[in-house]
This record gives sequence, structure tokens and C-alpha cells, in this order.
Amino acid sequence: MTATATQTPPPAAPSTAGGKARRTRLSVPVIMLVVAAALIVVSAVRAIAGADDVTSSGQIAGALTGAVPIALAGLGGLWSERAGVVNIGLEGMMILGTFFGAWAGWSLNPWMGVLAGILGGMAGGLLHAIVTVTFGVDQIIAGVAINILAAGVTAYLAKRIFNVGKAATEGGTPKQSPPINDIKSFTVPGLSHWMASLEKHHWFLISDLAGIVGGLVTGISSLTLLAVVLFVATFFVLWRTSFGLRLRSCGENPVAAESLGVNVYLYKYVAVMVSGGLAGLGGVFLAIGTHFYLEGQTSGRGYIGLAAMIFGNWRPGGLAMGAGLFGYADSLQLRSGSDSVHALLLLLAVLLLAMAIWKYVRKAYLSAGFALGFAVLLAVWYLTTDTVADEIVQASPYVATLLVMGLSAQRLRMPKADGLPYRKGQGG
Repeated sequence: MTATATQTPPPAAPSTAGGKARRTRLSVPVIMLVVAAALIVVSAVRAIAGADDVTSSGQIAGALTGAVPIALAGLGGLWSERAGVVNIGLEGMMILGTFFGAWAGWSLNPWMGVLAGILGGMAGGLLHAIVTVTFGVDQIIAGVAINILAAGVTAYLAKRIFNVGKAATEGGTPKQSPPINDIKSFTVPGLSHWMASLEKHHWFLISDLAGIVGGLVTGISSLTLLAVVLFVATFFVLWRTSFGLRLRSCGENPVAAESLGVNVYLYKYVAVMVSGGLAGLGGVFLAIGTHFYLEGQTSGRGYIGLAAMIFGNWRPGGLAMGAGLFGYADSLQLRSGSDSVHALLLLLAVLLLAMAIWKYVRKAYLSAGFALGFAVLLAVWYLTTDTVADEIVQASPYVATLLVMGLSAQRLRMPKADGLPYRKGQGG
């Protein structure tokens, strides 16, 4: 008589070789160490290059101002794509936000402008949802069409509204609105003055930290605070509520979601309209920040927001980092021009060297090689020159952002059903 002996297999040990390594989460102490190291590096670059504006409060405030509209556009893209709808039309929705926000902000008041800009962006989102979710039009084509349509409609309306009557007498033109009143800004009393006094001494690390903190507590726009609240709210709603779970299920497996009773069409509509509203708010931020609407004002920020969202792996935290990087580089070239951008070469070289070491440790040898190569080129460029050409200064925000985003590529995981057409009942 033979018997089949059954043995309980031993528990599998976590494998790091021959399979996918488990993704490690950074703890708070590690994050604090990384931030401290970054501050030391930036302080050293500022001291070596003699570019005091690299960590000045004005630079940080300017970086924040440049990052917010991009972050809001990217946040809009996150909402849409988490529900499975690619939204290339973010640029057009931002354009609608700039125009309607400026029109209502001039004719009524700035806060009505904010509301009008959000509604204008939501109208663009609704149109995108109708043609893609209901009628199944290709999402990329629909988004491009919305960008073209928004630019044409606002150009036409600007000529009809801002170039006649009262608007024209107050400074309106076919391409520009009359001036808009500013929105209330906030400064932390006491702390702001203390940081400013420390910053003036240009002490290593201490003055740099004071400049950074000072830029974050001095003259902060109400819309910037609103953007911060929206980022926190987005994370809470999408990852901590049943509504967010259902919405994200529509972007992962809409057929399974439908089988569980989720109204997939409704969630996609909501997500795309919220996406448009956030992009419209980003457009309003541009209009109110410059005190008028100007044709071509968005300058591709909707596309940059989309890139920042992908860089952030469809998560709010990574998106904020990508937007902040562009905002910092943009503020640097606008405020100080060639001198600070020349210092940026050294900062990027150090950053890419650190990235090369990290990639090498992670056994990503190809990425490490590319990062090291660019780090050496930038270091040589910095050491052999004293200034940077004006054309490169103007392009520096785009080049710096693409360089860091491209070389820091991670294991990106987009929602599984992102961009795929969905028809009700197709799983039946």
C-alpha cells in the first residue's frame, strides 16, 4: 500500500533576485535626511557660485507662483486618468479658465473670476466627457480638438468683449483684458520679518533655510493656499473614501466595477469635469497673478502639468515635486537671468551625480551611465564658462525639468484602463 505524503511547503522568502523587488517606502527619518542633504547641497552651490538668489525668499516665492498653475493642471489630469480618461485637453481648459476668470474678475470681482474660471474649465471637461465617454471618440484626438477650439473661442470673444466700450477705455485690447484686482495674500507676522533678517547675513545653511521658509510665509496668495488644500483633499478623497475607490476602479477595470453596481459613466463624467475645473483654476491663477488675461498666457503649462503627473506616477506627491521643479527653474531664469542659470548648471550636475549613484546602487546601470554622463557635461560647462546665452536662459526651465524627469524615470504604473474606450455592458 502506498500513500501520498503531503507536506506543507515552507513560507516563501521575499526574493530580490530574479524577480521584481518590492517597492520600499521612505520613512519619515529617511525623508528628513534627504531634505537635509538637499539643503546642504543647495547651500554649497549658492556659496561656491556666489548666486545668492538661488535660495532667496523672492526666488522661493516665485517658484511657488510658477508651480501652482502647473500643479493644478496636473492634478486635473490625475483625476481624469484615475477614472480611465486621458485628458490632453488640459491646456484648452486652462485657456478657458484664464479668459472667463479675467472677464468675471474685471467686470465683477476677483473671487467671482475664480468661480467663472472654474466653471469655464468644467465646461471644457464636460465637452470632453460627452465626446469621449458617451460617443467614444478617441481621447487624444478629442483633447487636441478642445485645445484648438478653446484657443479660437477665447480669441474671438476677447475681440468682441475686451476691445470695445468700457473695456477698451480701461486698457482692454483684442488680445488682453483690462486690469483685474488682486486677491488677498497672507504673511505670517513676526516669522516673516525674522526670516528676512537672517537671510540678509548670507550664512551657510542658516540663511538658505531662512530664505526658503521666508518665501513660504510671506505674501502667499489665497489661491496658493487653496491649491494646497485641493492637493490634500484629492489624496483623501481618491485614496481614503469609498467614492475614490469606485472612481479609481473605473480606471483599472470598468467592467468589474460595473458588475459591482458602479455607474461607470457617471464616475467618468464627474472625474473629467473635476479635471476641467482644476485646470480652469490653474488658468485663473495665471490671469489674476498677472492682473489680466493675455492671449497665449498658458504657454503650454497644461502639457507640462500632464508631464508632471506622469513623472509623479499618477500620485499627488510626485506631481507636486515635478511642478515644483519647473516652477523653481522658471523663477530662477525670470528673476536673475544668466548668473543664476549658470549656478543652476552646477546644481543640476550635483543632482544628476547623486541620481547616478542611486541608480547604480539600484542596479539600473544604463540610467546611471546616462545620469553620470550628463552630470560630467554640465560640470564641464559650468567650469569652462562664466555666463549662459540668453536663448539657453529662456529654455532652461524646460530643459532642466525634462532632464531630471527623463533620467529619474521610475517604474511607472498608469491605470490599466487609462485611455481605453468603454461601452456599458461590454463585459456581459
